[in-house]
Amino acid sequence: MKLRRKQKFAAEVATSSLNDIMFFLLLFFLIISTVANPNVIKLLLPKAAASQQLSKKQVTLSVDGEKQYFIDKKPINPANLENELKAVMAGIAEPTVVVRFDKTLTVQDLVDVLQTGAKLNIKMVMATSK
Repeated sequence: MKLRRKQKFAAEVATSSLNDIMFFLLLFFLIISTVANPNVIKLLLPKAAASQQLSKKQVTLSVDGEKQYFIDKKPINPANLENELKAVMAGIAEPTVVVRFDKTLTVQDLVDVLQTGAKLNIKMVMATSK
């Protein structure tokens, strides 16, 4: 004799813990994204034994290995560097520029950038890796 059940068996997936897991993943990625370095231009920086932290609003001038210039991740023409720096530093009381310079470039390229800053009376600080 064959007995039949009145209700058919239905497969279930327990999803009650998935809400907690998704919340923790979301929280983890939000924290990591705020801690990540905002400068996305990849450069090989020279090394220094001591470093200094700046607490003011700073403008970043990056020059990569192919001599492409960026002011705060915005590409600019090297011929217009002086005009672009003037425009960016227009309303800042103590202008400070963090120079992120690729270590494969020559010292003369760095001196040219620093002379532009000296001409505009802008404090230039060189970024290095630890």
